[in-house]
Amino acid sequence: MSQARPTSAREPIRERRPQFWQVAKRCCQIAASVDVAFFFLFHLLGSPILAWVNVVSVAMYVVAYRALGRQQNGLAISLIWAEVIIHAGLGIVLIGWESGFHYYLLMFIPALFVSMRLRAAVVALAGLWSYYVALHLLMWFIEPLQPIAPGALLGVYLFNLSVVFAMFSYLSFFYLTMVTAANRKLRRMATTDSLTGLFNRRHMTYLVEKELARFQRNGHPVAFLVLDIDHFKAINDQYGHEIGDRVLEDVAGIIKAQLRTQDLIARWGGEEFLAVLPDTGIQSAQASAERVREALMTHDWRAPNGERIGITISAGVSEFRGDDDLNSAISRADRALYLSKERGRNRVELETV
Repeated sequence: MSQARPTSAREPIRERRPQFWQVAKRCCQIAASVDVAFFFLFHLLGSPILAWVNVVSVAMYVVAYRALGRQQNGLAISLIWAEVIIHAGLGIVLIGWESGFHYYLLMFIPALFVSMRLRAAVVALAGLWSYYVALHLLMWFIEPLQPIAPGALLGVYLFNLSVVFAMFSYLSFFYLTMVTAANRKLRRMATTDSLTGLFNRRHMTYLVEKELARFQRNGHPVAFLVLDIDHFKAINDQYGHEIGDRVLEDVAGIIKAQLRTQDLIARWGGEEFLAVLPDTGIQSAQASAERVREALMTHDWRAPNGERIGITISAGVSEFRGDDDLNSAISRADRALYLSKERGRNRVELETV
C-alpha cells in the first residue's frame, strides 16, 4: 500500500482510499455478471420488464467501470447508486418483497463511510434507511405487479441471498486484507529506517535492552560495533545526495550480508551504524567488523559518470560488561571509533578502557 496520510475534509474524492476504488471496479464486474444471469432468469420466469432492466443495468456498470478507470469516481458512484436503488425498487414492486432484492441496499452501508465524507455518509445512510422502510411499507398496501409462482419466487430469493452473501464475503476479505497490510506497514515504519531497511534507533534501543536483560540472566557475551562511513560528507558534496543515499543503502546491505541473521543492525544516525552481536566475544566481534570493512573495500562503487568512488568504513568495538548499561557500552565503542578515525580511518579499533 502507498504511504498512508490523513484524510482532509477537503480532499478530492478520487484521492481518498485508493484500495476502495479498486474493489469498486471488481464489484462492477461481479454485478454486471449477475445482471446478465438475471436477464436470462427473468425471461425464463416470464418477467420481460425485469429481464430488459438488467440490460440497462449492465450498461450502467460498464460505464461506471470505465469511469473508475479514468478516476471519475463521483460519476461511477452515482451510477452504481442509481442502478442498485432503481433495480431493487423495481424488483420488489414487480415480484414482491419476498424476492430478496432489498438485500442489495444493505451492501451500501459499509461503502458509504469509505467513499464519502462523514457528514455526507450519515445523510446518505438516513436516506437509504428511509427508502428501505418505505419499500417495505409500500408492499403492505399493494400486490406485486408481475407476480411469479411461489417456487420461482423462492429461487429468486435464494439467488439474491447467495449473491449478497458472496459479495459481502468478498468485501469483508478485502477489508481484512487491507487492514492487515496497513498494520504491517505501520509496524515496519515504526521500527525500520525508511532508506536502508535496517532497524531505526528507537526500535534498536528496545531490542538491545531485551538482549542485555538476557545477558544479565545467563552471562553470555554481547559485543557492540559502531561503524561510520569515512568522508561521507565529501561524497554528498561531490556526487550529490542521491548518490549518498545509494551508498548508505549499499553499505547497509553489505553490513547485513557480512553479519549473522541473529545479529541486530541499525542505522544509528546519519552515516553511522550500530550492530549488536549476541553470544560474541570482543575478538570475534573484531573479526566480524574486519569482514565488513574488507567487503566494503572490494565493492565496486561507481558514480553515474562511471568514475569509481572509494568507500571505506571505520569501526569501534566494545563488549558488554556486568556493570554496564546500554549507553556506557555504546560509548566505549564510540571512543574506539574515534580512535580509528584519528589513526587514519579504514580500520577497526577495540575499546581501550
